[in-house]
Amino acid sequence: MSTDTDDTAETSTEESEESSGGHCSTPDSDGEVAEEIAIVSFDRKWNTAEEIRDEIGDRYETIDLIEYHGEVFAEHWGEYDCFVGLMASGIAMRKTAPLLDDKWDDPAIVVVDEELTWAIPITGGHHGANQVADDLATMGAVPAMTTASEAADKQGVEKQAKALDAHVVNGDSTVATNLAVLDDELGPVERLDGPKAVMVDDDVTVLKRNGEGGVVLGTGSVSGAKAEQFETAWKDALEGTKYDLGDVDFVATGTRKEEEDGLLDAAAELDLGVVSFEKETLEEFEGPTPSRSKELIGWPGISEASAIAGGREHELIREKERYEEAVTVAVGR
Repeated sequence: MSTDTDDTAETSTEESEESSGGHCSTPDSDGEVAEEIAIVSFDRKWNTAEEIRDEIGDRYETIDLIEYHGEVFAEHWGEYDCFVGLMASGIAMRKTAPLLDDKWDDPAIVVVDEELTWAIPITGGHHGANQVADDLATMGAVPAMTTASEAADKQGVEKQAKALDAHVVNGDSTVATNLAVLDDELGPVERLDGPKAVMVDDDVTVLKRNGEGGVVLGTGSVSGAKAEQFETAWKDALEGTKYDLGDVDFVATGTRKEEEDGLLDAAAELDLGVVSFEKETLEEFEGPTPSRSKELIGWPGISEASAIAGGREHELIREKERYEEAVTVAVGR
């Protein structure tokens, strides 16, 4: 790690001329996804800061470079989703601690050393810091994550929200639901269509979708299908439509397929969330193509039914197709 000890000795008069310039003044309000990033760096480490920006900059809406001075965090607090401090962790902690108020509103903080050995989320792990640390890992840094779900290699509800292109409405609930994740007691995300009024307890996390939405990849498979087969099937299913992988809200399937390793590995590789529907829900949204699974085990065809159930409009835009006799995919919206 860097051996910087004097957090006031190096002061900056202005941002470097090589900074990427303007930024959005209102960061993502739900706080789960880091979109506007500021790399705060000492002048002598500027080359590393530029290297980071060049390598991962296309993954964010904004990634600005700001030269460090004693009040830099206070000066730009609230302007970015995440600060990446190219400095010793002690400097970042001392300078940001008095500014912290609420984890749902505060920006995330990650520190990284000049050699890109460690990427350490200090605050806001589930609110962008772990995401940025993961991206820095592609440059060789080890992401030193201490949030419980990541330490246990499990997907907390904030990470599920990101994967589903959604945001958490009631942040206080995540303490209970993430504990349930750790105990394998949360179960799949459930879908509720409106207009409806819903009353929930404090330990129910409500996720609301972002934006206008895209498509859903309804997916069934034979047991043991490989991740590569799922990836190929999903990409092929989107060909001939006006959509690509960037337009996919999530992958939908039935609860009897929710633990298929190949499906989960493929979704993780493509950064897609997975939603599993119960049999009763799939029966309500049964697709038009006859399915042998209904004859054999009483389940409607998973791919079409889950594509229709998961879509915002409950429409099927591409009927199911089978790929390599292993994976079945339908596209809904």
